[in-house]
Amino acid sequence: MRVERFRHGVLAAVLALAVFVPAFAASERAEPVAADPVLESQVQGLSHKLRCLVCQNETIATSRAPLAVDLRAQVREQFAAGKSEDEIVDFMVSRYGDFVLYQPPLKASTMLLWFGPGLFALIAAGWLLLRLRRRAQETPHSELSPAERAEARRLLGEDESEEPRL
Repeated sequence: MRVERFRHGVLAAVLALAVFVPAFAASERAEPVAADPVLESQVQGLSHKLRCLVCQNETIATSRAPLAVDLRAQVREQFAAGKSEDEIVDFMVSRYGDFVLYQPPLKASTMLLWFGPGLFALIAAGWLLLRLRRRAQETPHSELSPAERAEARRLLGEDESEEPRL
């Protein structure tokens, strides 16, 4: 009886996979490729310079987000219409801002983006150096006074003539 239930469960799992796996595979879009290989290389080259606005840490060339697919299609259409790479980049920046560029330009609004990590590292290193210097300057624990030593021996039940235990 248990073997039969196990077989039915395995059969149900195999059937479920057979039904659902093709459905997931069909939901992926096929990448439209230009008939002209030169045009396609231009599209791929520029796609590696533009950031996916959904994924934010991927280029539109590697992202599978629907917006990235649409942006690649826009780039392809604009190249096919005869626009230059600079014109397409200007269009994308005017529409989405400097964030769409995978390497944003150095200007006042992006200074923190470019120099923030280095500034943060310098501040952290300075704080660490200051902390280590202060720790080195701290006085070590002072020795016990003779009265404190006698009180400690009395509490420990030692004679004053005994050597201190370590």
